[in-house]
Amino acid sequence: MSLWLIQSGATMRNLEKDTYVMRKNLEGGLLHAMHAFLKVIDSGSFTAAAEQMELTTAQVSRLISELEGRLGTKLLQRSTRQHALTHIGATYAEQCRQVLAMVEEAETQARGMATKPQGKLRVLSMASFGHHYVSPMMSEFCQAYPELTIEYRTSQNVPDLLGKGIDVSLYLTESLADSRIVARQIGTIFSLLCASPAYLEKYGEPKSLDDLQQHACLRLVNPSITPKWHLIGENNHSYQIDITGPLIADTPELLLDMVQQGMGIALLPTFTVIEAIRAGKLRRILGGWRSPDIGVYALLPSRHFIDAKTRAWLTWVEQHISPKIQSDTEFFYNANERLRL
Repeated sequence: MSLWLIQSGATMRNLEKDTYVMRKNLEGGLLHAMHAFLKVIDSGSFTAAAEQMELTTAQVSRLISELEGRLGTKLLQRSTRQHALTHIGATYAEQCRQVLAMVEEAETQARGMATKPQGKLRVLSMASFGHHYVSPMMSEFCQAYPELTIEYRTSQNVPDLLGKGIDVSLYLTESLADSRIVARQIGTIFSLLCASPAYLEKYGEPKSLDDLQQHACLRLVNPSITPKWHLIGENNHSYQIDITGPLIADTPELLLDMVQQGMGIALLPTFTVIEAIRAGKLRRILGGWRSPDIGVYALLPSRHFIDAKTRAWLTWVEQHISPKIQSDTEFFYNANERLRL
């Protein structure tokens, strides 16, 4: 059993305990008085109502008096031996039943949503990552949870989860600058240098990082990565280079198309180029160099009260997307090992 599932179980137990305590604390005020009023009517006496509510008869009597004081009218005509509903009291009682039924329905629905995946799940993902990893598994997820409606959006920017009402965001970055963000790392990728065989045949293949200055370099820019090409090599050697070229874009797919058309060299995420490299449409260059690790994170608006639909999505991501990320990354590690043999 994964650590995430164990933590989810512990979270559910804590949630149930906290819900019980808070519900006991909330059992007061107007709704509590309405409930007492109906108990008196239905049971036929203040004493019976008090027993059912685990209160004293005096406490029930005080609740009814406070309710009448709030409304400024009599609900019950009382004597030492009996009580009778006033006309206003009878009308008010029916309205109380409707209000309490609505409250009970709302609580039942909310508790169900906290324990069973249902309702609307709002997911945000970086577009390229979502196209490669989320799209292939979305249909299966929807079939597994038919009571869920998925609202899926894409964005390259740091997500405003609370402002946009997002339940969970899949985001890639070298580092999380905001320590207040609730994040769970689901994988690690990196970017690598690549070019088309046609480009390399025409302009030659760079033999060193300094050679890149003589080539057309296509640059990917978004808030999650640095504007310069930051590369690390074997033995953790680090190198930064200001590159120039004819194209800057915020989506890897556009750069991928341009690189395949022989327009230049690009530093692109592993998942963007893996199929093109396997098909021979692109070649990795300067194979000893790559970007620093880029973390893949599931970002949440809060670490408390993670509902069932969000837990279901996170578990699904861990079981289906995380292994695919690892497999894609290992392909390039293994390729490097093969090149050294």
